[in-house]
Parts: sequence; structure tokens; C-alpha cells
Amino acid sequence: MVVLNIGDKAPEIEAKNQSGETIKLSDFQGHKVILYFYPKDNTPGCTTEACNFRDNYQSLGKEGFKVLGVSVDSEQSHQKFISKFELPFDLLADDDHKIVNDYGVWVEKNMYGRKYMGTARTTFVINEQGVIDHIIKKVDNKNASQQIKNLYLK
Repeated sequence: MVVLNIGDKAPEIEAKNQSGETIKLSDFQGHKVILYFYPKDNTPGCTTEACNFRDNYQSLGKEGFKVLGVSVDSEQSHQKFISKFELPFDLLADDDHKIVNDYGVWVEKNMYGRKYMGTARTTFVINEQGVIDHIIKKVDNKNASQQIKNLYLK
């Protein structure tokens, strides 16, 4: 399994967004990128996290951040999720699991004694040069944006 650390070059991403457009991480060179991985569209925790980014999208943008969400859901699922919750940022469809594997967030999970593979909710903050500045493994869904802002308020 891949283990990424702060200071590592972020693996390149090339994936379709909710509209079928190809998005690359390198398209965001010169910007700070919040790359957040979440398990599933339209589930309570993932909706809370996405809506937190939505509600703070303008203030994050003023601070130079671009937001990208990634899950293994399809483009169509992302379209519905974005429409339902009026999300102003792209969600990338990783249905072949390439991105979650490249970032080391496709992990074995355990729920009620049942083991299965799934996405570990993780946020990577990538700087303007494409280097990982921060990795948040204990994401607070209700305050995901504030967790990031707190890293830069020193």
C-alpha cells in the first residue's frame, strides 16, 4: 500500500468530473488544492463534509484554495449529489480506484465485525508547487474547512 507523507510530491490525477470533463491535478499548478477523499455520495457524513466545503467555498477561494472531492462513485452519482446539495466544486469519479490507490486511502474497513474495502476519509492539502503540505486523517465532517484554515492561521 502507498503511504504518502507531508513534503511528498502529490501523485498526478487524471479523472472525469461530474460532467465528464477530464480534470488533472496539474491543471491547478499555482493554486493550493484541497483534495478530499470521501466514501460515498449522499451518505450522512459525506453530505455533511461536502456541505461544509460548500458553505465555506468563497472564503476558501479568497485564501487561494481550490476544492476537489474524490470518491469511487460514478459521474452520474456525482451529478445528482452536486445538484441536490448545490455543490460549487468538482467531484472526481474514481470508479477504477486508481486515485484512491495512488493516495493510499483505499483501505480495509470493519463495520459490525464485517471487513470490506473502502475509502478512508482523508484530506490532502497540496501547495502551489504540487507538494503535500498537510494530511488530515481525522476529518471533522462538520468543520472540515475550519480544520484546513486552522493549519494556515499561525
